Amino acid sequence: MTATGEELYKQREQRFDDIVALKKPDRVPVVPVDIHYFATKVKGISNRDAGYDHKRHFDAIRDATLEFGWDGAPYNGVTATDGWEALGSTQYRWPGGDLPDDAAFQFVEGEYMKAEEYDEFLANPNHFTLTKIYPRIAGNLAGLGQVPLLPLYWIADTTRLMSVGGALLAAPPVRQAIESLLAMSDAMAGFLAADAAYAKEMADLGYPRLFGLAVTPPFDLISDYLRSLRGSTLDMYRHPDQLLAAVDLTTQQGIGLATMAMQMTRNPRVFVPMHRGAGGFMSDEQFEKFYWPSFKALIMAIIEAGGMPCPLFEGDYTPRLKYLAELPAGKVAAHFDKVDRVKFKEILGDRMCFWGNVPASILCTGSTQKVKDDVKELIDLFGDTGALMLDSGLGVPDEAKPENMMALREAADEYGVF
Repeated sequence: MTATGEELYKQREQRFDDIVALKKPDRVPVVPVDIHYFATKVKGISNRDAGYDHKRHFDAIRDATLEFGWDGAPYNGVTATDGWEALGSTQYRWPGGDLPDDAAFQFVEGEYMKAEEYDEFLANPNHFTLTKIYPRIAGNLAGLGQVPLLPLYWIADTTRLMSVGGALLAAPPVRQAIESLLAMSDAMAGFLAADAAYAKEMADLGYPRLFGLAVTPPFDLISDYLRSLRGSTLDMYRHPDQLLAAVDLTTQQGIGLATMAMQMTRNPRVFVPMHRGAGGFMSDEQFEKFYWPSFKALIMAIIEAGGMPCPLFEGDYTPRLKYLAELPAGKVAAHFDKVDRVKFKEILGDRMCFWGNVPASILCTGSTQKVKDDVKELIDLFGDTGALMLDSGLGVPDEAKPENMMALREAADEYGVF
């Protein structure tokens, strides 16, 4: 008898949860953590169209999930290009904007907050973000730089609010910024409608949605979006106390966002993409001071709230395995990009599942046999516990060969049935 969509959903959900809890499943699943342009490329859809035609993009992800035998509905890593366009984003470049139609979107890293602005940011992060950060990352929001920090007696009374706020909002640069925000909202409404329809359709077909929302680790938020890699690296030497204060601030915000996401989406899994914590970015001493405490606090808060943190450990995490051993056993869905598999098994094999790690280079340029050989190596290593989920190091590569993605599924079926 063929299983219903509801039955398949429960089976896949239970298999994922069992693997994270270190319970041996019936088989090894293939679970892409993230997808960008692979599915639309297979369909012959340009990267430009993938960013603007949201329904078409999500339909392509649905079709790829079914065709390549994935065990969950992947997280779509391509947001609404028309939203970036409405804002006049200078922090992103996108296909169909100032990039060719088949290029991938790009993040433009910069010191959007200067080192000398730490105190101003820490004193009032909301106003600083509104009047300094937004105008720097989105050209159409330049008018927000004219919004003053109003004293309480001007905003706590409707008459004064009208007299001051009315004049403020009537200023052409501010009005343009508001109109740009409304245009961005319209773009996101279309994107979110397509996203919700995709999630429902996939659930009906028996595929759980992996995550409700992504939350950036505290240090990464400061380094990625405010200070840049260069700036945050210098800050560890020149402004350590201010950097730590900013990390502490964003830790509490991240915990609040994760808790809200679990409540709103009713999905206990929280995606935590990590960028700066890998080996090579900082010494162990710096990691212990600037990165690990806030990251650990975020992970523990998600667990204590009844959630399941799903960190994507980007880069080589072999030097950090000793720290990961401090996290509760069987509670973290750990996805790895690069790591010494044998050392992971030695240090964390009885504490944490292993997700990912099939090299993108093999999926993009290797043969189907090389894909199968790598999968077999993983299954041979983790077959005694079964605490393994297959994926590439960072989700489905844009340039992966379709036949190699199919070989990934075939190898899981061939070697990974217990």
